[in-house]
Amino acid sequence: MRMFERLHRQMTLFCAAVTGIILVVMTLLCLFLSEASIRQNHYQSFLNELNSVISYLENQTVISNQWLAKTEDDNRLVLDVYDNGAPLLYNSLAAIQPEREKLVEQAKRQAAEEYGLDISLPVSNSVLSKYTEFSMKGEEGRKYYAAAAVFPKSGGALSAVLVYSLTGQEWQVFLQRLLFLGVDLLGIGGLILFSWIFTGKMLGPLEESRKKQAQFVAAASHELRSPLTVMLSNLSALQKAGPKDRGRFEENIKAEGNRMSRLIDDMLALANADSRSWRITKATEEVDTLILELYEHYQGPARERGIALSVRLPERVLPECVCDGGRIQQALSVLLENALSYTPQGGCVELSVEEKSGRCLISVQDNGPGVPDGEKLRIFDRFYRTDKSHQNKEHFGLGLCVAREIVDLHKGKLWVEDTPGGGATFCMLL
Repeated sequence: MRMFERLHRQMTLFCAAVTGIILVVMTLLCLFLSEASIRQNHYQSFLNELNSVISYLENQTVISNQWLAKTEDDNRLVLDVYDNGAPLLYNSLAAIQPEREKLVEQAKRQAAEEYGLDISLPVSNSVLSKYTEFSMKGEEGRKYYAAAAVFPKSGGALSAVLVYSLTGQEWQVFLQRLLFLGVDLLGIGGLILFSWIFTGKMLGPLEESRKKQAQFVAAASHELRSPLTVMLSNLSALQKAGPKDRGRFEENIKAEGNRMSRLIDDMLALANADSRSWRITKATEEVDTLILELYEHYQGPARERGIALSVRLPERVLPECVCDGGRIQQALSVLLENALSYTPQGGCVELSVEEKSGRCLISVQDNGPGVPDGEKLRIFDRFYRTDKSHQNKEHFGLGLCVAREIVDLHKGKLWVEDTPGGGATFCMLL
C-alpha cells in the first residue's frame, strides 16, 4: 500500500512538473509577444503624437495656447515650443514644475550630444525641417520617448522638445505580468489536482490487480495446502497401516493428487490468459454434435447424483460454428459440473442450444438455489463461491473464471440469469 502511495505522489509531482513547465514556457512566450505588442502600440502612439506636432508646427504661423494645453492634456506628453530660442508663454507658465524642466533639459542635451541637433543654436538658411526621436531614462529611472525638432520660418525658426512618458506602458506591462503569474499559479494548482486524480485513476487498476494477485496467491496457497495436508496425513497413516487398509489410503492419496493436478491446471490456464499466451485453435465445428457428446459424458454422473439431465436441440440443423471445439467443451463442462454440484438430489439440469440472430446461444439451466443478484458478476472472480459453506472439494472457485476466459478468447459472452421457478441459467453466446 505504501509503495502505491509513494508512487502516486511521485507520478503526481512528475506530471504536474512536466505540464507546469510547458505551461510556464507557453506563458512566457505569450507574455513576450504581448509585451512586444504593448511596447509597439505605445511607440506607435508616440510617433502619432510626434507627427501631429510636427505637422502643426510646420503649417501654422500662430501657436495657440489651447492647442498646447490640449496636446499635454493626457499627462503623458511634455511639449516645449521655442520661438527663435525664446520659450512661448505657455511654457513659462508651465515652468513652475521642476521635474518637467529637468526632463526637457535632459532631452535637449541628449539630442545635441548624441544626435547632433542643438535647438539652441541659430538656424542656417535651410528650408527643411529637422527632427530626431530617441528614448531616454530620467533621473528617477523612468523611461521616456523623446524628440527634438527645428522648423525654419520666414522670421527665424520654431523649435520644440517633446517628451512622452512610458509610465503607462510599464504599468500595463506590470499588471499583465501579475495577471499571467496569477493565471499560472492557478493553472499549476489545477494541474497538480488533475495529476493527482489522473494518476490515481491510472494506478487504481494496478493496485486492484496487485490486491487480486495477493488474494489469488493466498487463496491458491490455501487450496493447495488442503489436498497436500490430506496426502501427507494418508501417507503417514499408510506407513503404519495393515494390508487391508493400505488400498483405502492409496486411493485417498491418488484422489487428492488428481484434485491438486486439476487446481494447478486451472491456475496455469489463468496465468496463460493473464499473460495473453493462451491460444485457441479454431476450426469448423458442429455445435449440436459437441452438445450431444457432452450430454452423453455427463449422463452417468448425473444419474449417480439422482439428477435428471436432459438436452434440447432445435428442430432444424444448426449452422456450423468456427471455434475451438475442445475449449468450448471445457467451458461447458465447467457449467455442467457447477449445475450438477449445486442442484439437489431429485432436481433437473437441462443443456440446450439455439440459433439467435446468426449467433449460437448455449444454455445450462438448473433448478438449484440460484445466484443472488448481487453476486451475478462476482461469481466469475477467481476463488469466489456463492455458498461459503459448500464443501464440494471438486470446486475451487476457478472454473467459471476459466470458462469466461475461454469465451472471451472466442469474442463471445458468458453470463448468468435466473431460471423461471428458481435456479440459475448460464448462457454462452458465440
